[in-house]
Amino acid sequence: MLKINNTITPRDLQHKLSRFWELSGQKIDLIRKEYDHKQGSPVFTVRGKYTTRGWTEWTQGFEFGSAILQFDATDEREFLDYGIEQTKAHMATHVSHTGVHDHGFNNISTYGNLLRLMREGRITEGEWEKHYYQIVLKISGAVQASRWTDSADGGFIYSFNGPHSLFVDTVRSCRILMLSHALGHALHGENDKKINLLERAITHLKTTAKYNIYYGEGRDTYDEWGRTAHECIFNTNDGNFRSPNAQQGFSGFTTWTRGLAWAMLGYAEELEFIKTLSDNELEPYSERQEIEAILLKAARATCDFYIKNTPSDGIPYWDTGAPLLWKLGDFLEKPADPFNDHEPVDSSAAAIGAQGLLRLGHYLRKRDGEAAEKYFQAGLTVLDTLLDNPYLSGDAGHQGLILHSVYHRPNGWDYVPGGSKIPNGESSMWGDYHARELALYVQRLIDDGPYYTFFNCVK
Repeated sequence: MLKINNTITPRDLQHKLSRFWELSGQKIDLIRKEYDHKQGSPVFTVRGKYTTRGWTEWTQGFEFGSAILQFDATDEREFLDYGIEQTKAHMATHVSHTGVHDHGFNNISTYGNLLRLMREGRITEGEWEKHYYQIVLKISGAVQASRWTDSADGGFIYSFNGPHSLFVDTVRSCRILMLSHALGHALHGENDKKINLLERAITHLKTTAKYNIYYGEGRDTYDEWGRTAHECIFNTNDGNFRSPNAQQGFSGFTTWTRGLAWAMLGYAEELEFIKTLSDNELEPYSERQEIEAILLKAARATCDFYIKNTPSDGIPYWDTGAPLLWKLGDFLEKPADPFNDHEPVDSSAAAIGAQGLLRLGHYLRKRDGEAAEKYFQAGLTVLDTLLDNPYLSGDAGHQGLILHSVYHRPNGWDYVPGGSKIPNGESSMWGDYHARELALYVQRLIDDGPYYTFFNCVK
């Protein structure tokens, strides 16, 4: 169980964050100089060098978005210039991509961050460039919303597996629908039917909360508060839910921790967004109280599950039901061991989940001070671990920033170094990017800067 440090403050991490951003810039430069984009988007490292993995190009926005975040944290203009140049050169395909559920990942990380920096007054660009970023986000949200399956009690954005498949990952991708709506856009379907993007986002979040998240209410034999299924399967003939499943976890009845982390962060962020909307804007879809209650229950359940089922230092193993965890003994009562012989940890889940803990804590400050303190301090505890050995990579030749990330354990995609029995020592593009988001979030708190949200770009 995560041992929460109740005394640490954001300012206590300033020295570590300064070193983090120094190393982060070095890694971005190293990839820029050494990586051959002709092979595809960088996904994860092998022997310290980024390589690709043909599945979907869901990590390219994280690569260029990392450079934009580096500028945001350090004011080093060359990173901004690189991020803008590469976004314009390579990201258009992701805006019109109809075959994936990853629009929020790719396009908010690039176009969204650039528009946010303009809105925050950090960069001054021409009026036309502002409209360019806006129309990209509008179209991306509509394209994402078009991947829609009606279910018996609502509907959902379906995954790249097909219209039967609801991925928990997509909770965070729903941000793109919210941005598109906030920018005044809608999806138009057959016969010019106008489809409200906020309604689709809220419906998706409700469906995911109902089926992918468990609440210990007797739904099945393994029902536990906060347990999360990576995928849920629906009968597309009648829209009924059939079963939980897993693409990257061990099973549909265990919790893949990166999927858990996507839910933790996604629900916390979208609670922050819903808070900015008027009651009149929400009323056509449901009362504010009902929407917030559903999202908050999911956020608290997943964050509680993370705290309960993560080793004492805050770094989880890749799946809470991984079959050989028992060989590690009482593994939840001690720090995670990325070099063990049985099951790998996943530092990327920690980087994603920590931001969810911090945001949920911040959201609850005026509602439930005790719970707010618990979640916020838990997030700082995880960050403190990530900013030190053995997770922060100080190797000048290693292109990765955060070590011991895992991509797809069941498929055996991750590199196992000589002398080891499990993957370790490698990084992922999503893990590195989300570590930068996490670090920027806390850096803004230290500097008393604008509170960092994805929707700052529409203020």
